[in-house]
Amino acid sequence: MTTKAASRWGDATEILEAARVAEDHSYYREFVSDDEKAVLAVPQLIQAAWKANDPDFFADLFAENGSLLMGDEQLTSRDEIRAFMTKGFAGPYRGAYVKGYPVSVNFLHPDVAMVVTGGGIILAGESEVAPERHIRATWIIVRQDDGRPLLFSHQSSPVTG
Repeated sequence: MTTKAASRWGDATEILEAARVAEDHSYYREFVSDDEKAVLAVPQLIQAAWKANDPDFFADLFAENGSLLMGDEQLTSRDEIRAFMTKGFAGPYRGAYVKGYPVSVNFLHPDVAMVVTGGGIILAGESEVAPERHIRATWIIVRQDDGRPLLFSHQSSPVTG
């Protein structure tokens, strides 16, 4: 009898179900190993937090000392991220959400992964990412002692042309 090796990063389905987020199997594209899918659960959770315009859900996906570069704002803690997104979801990002797709997944260390995604913000009333809001994002995801993947660093850059 052959037993399946456990994913070091956990089970994507379980990670998403724990947050009551429907798994989008098409999101994974060619990144289908158990570890890749578990790491890619984090961007799916971020998309769900945006869709819900929920700053607590969003911020809690970051490590305590996590970092987010949002426009010109460099946020360096979960609390700063929560405060920024609270204002954003009540203001310019009210009703907005993000949509993306993985471009690459690399494991830099047994407990550190780097993901690059494409996508962008879709503002309220829009149905797709406007060309001027297309981005490439870099995600550094760390595996916690309890096995849970959290976002340590996220930054994005506009893609033009």
